[in-house]
Amino acid sequence: MPRRSAEQGFSLIEVLVALAVFSIAALALVNLGGENVRSAQAIEARVIAGMVAENRAGEALIDWPPLGETTGQDEAGDRPWRWVRRVTRTDDPEVVRIDVLVSPAPRGRTLAEVTVFRGRR
Repeated sequence: MPRRSAEQGFSLIEVLVALAVFSIAALALVNLGGENVRSAQAIEARVIAGMVAENRAGEALIDWPPLGETTGQDEAGDRPWRWVRRVTRTDDPEVVRIDVLVSPAPRGRTLAEVTVFRGRR
């Protein structure tokens, strides 16, 4: 019977090191996938909040809005959104500034902000 060389195959240490390297790479890929999902959710929330802000700013452009602050709540993207519309004077009495801020309801940080100016016709 022929003798096998001691150099054939992998040692236990080599196999354990290879498994450790593979598991670190696999954990990094899992973490990257989770970050991608979180980023996509954050971008989706900002886009929807931007649409709510633009809608509320557009409504203020239809009729001359009263000066001051107005708040409300809308539903978009199957989520509730809280908006604040501030109408302030400018140097020109025929022009007002309209700021709309949108955040997740009931409370949250502002995800979108739109500023428009409206003049009298």
